[in-house]
Amino acid sequence: MEDPLRGHPRYIDGRLLVRGTYRFVCVYFNVESRELVAIKFLSRGEHMSKYTESEILNHRILRQHPHVIEFKEVFLTSDYICIAMEYASGGNLFRYVQSQRYLPEIHARFFFQQLIFGIDYCHRKGVVNRDIKLENVLLQPQDGIPQPLIKICDFGYSKAQVQSANTSTVGTVAYMAPEVLTGQEYDGKLSDIWSCGVLLYIMLFGHYPFDDPLRTTAPQRLNDAMMQRIVNMQWAIPSSPPVSAESCDLLRRLLVFQPSERLSMADIQLHPWFTVNLPPNAVEMNELCLANNDYEGMQSVESIQALLGQVVDVSPDSPKFIEKIIDEEIQQVGRQNEGTSRSPN
Repeated sequence: MEDPLRGHPRYIDGRLLVRGTYRFVCVYFNVESRELVAIKFLSRGEHMSKYTESEILNHRILRQHPHVIEFKEVFLTSDYICIAMEYASGGNLFRYVQSQRYLPEIHARFFFQQLIFGIDYCHRKGVVNRDIKLENVLLQPQDGIPQPLIKICDFGYSKAQVQSANTSTVGTVAYMAPEVLTGQEYDGKLSDIWSCGVLLYIMLFGHYPFDDPLRTTAPQRLNDAMMQRIVNMQWAIPSSPPVSAESCDLLRRLLVFQPSERLSMADIQLHPWFTVNLPPNAVEMNELCLANNDYEGMQSVESIQALLGQVVDVSPDSPKFIEKIIDEEIQQVGRQNEGTSRSPN
């Protein structure tokens, strides 16, 4: 494909990483900072989602956490909204688990600990993710440790607590909590905790907890059937591969139908399985990150909103068309098959 930033004074040597229907991600070299950055390109105009501003502003809030991809800036071209962010070179956790079939418990715990600290930080900064999944967890190899560090990315369905109540059925079906699927008002923090439980299950066993165990569901009905099993709480812990009783206990206390009965983030961090091999400074890490409120030098909220304001009224018919696209997104999100029903194995 032709380089969308050809001739840009700051970003050079672009190469494609991921392509979607209305978005794609490339890696570029920033000649000013002398670092590689990932840039997400969102099509301007009629395909612009109502979530775009929230994605950018919520991501901006999450300042320099070791387990959250860092926001750099947003800018426009004639065709795209461009979101520049930290680049993680190790691929994503879906591909990692797929390559291993499932993870040894010690490795699953290492990744899960980082995930929980990252999501807890987001929650305490007032941002719920609403699309936690293996594909949205990137990996960054690190000298001196055998396993890569994780970096949470993609805040496309995120929501700030100061915004309206959570009622939209957004996310990826395999990771959706029952209350999200049933269309009731829900607590985004608690639905994120459910999704973290699903992610842990997949790392330990190599498939989704609410998959059809007999593989008898017709391909076109996979998501509908999975939604029914989630709402009906039809899942079980397999006998193979064997895992510890503590990990089973944690799963049973995360994948709970009633949101109020799930473990809180604080409870998860005190669970006996979670605390094994925890680095001594891990608990204090979030406090230090939360204390960093220095946004000096970052793109301001006002400048971002002004920039995005240039995109909305691309044509006389665009507002109506945007609303149509939004309605279709919300109705169809439960049926999207962008990795939704693909088990890692």
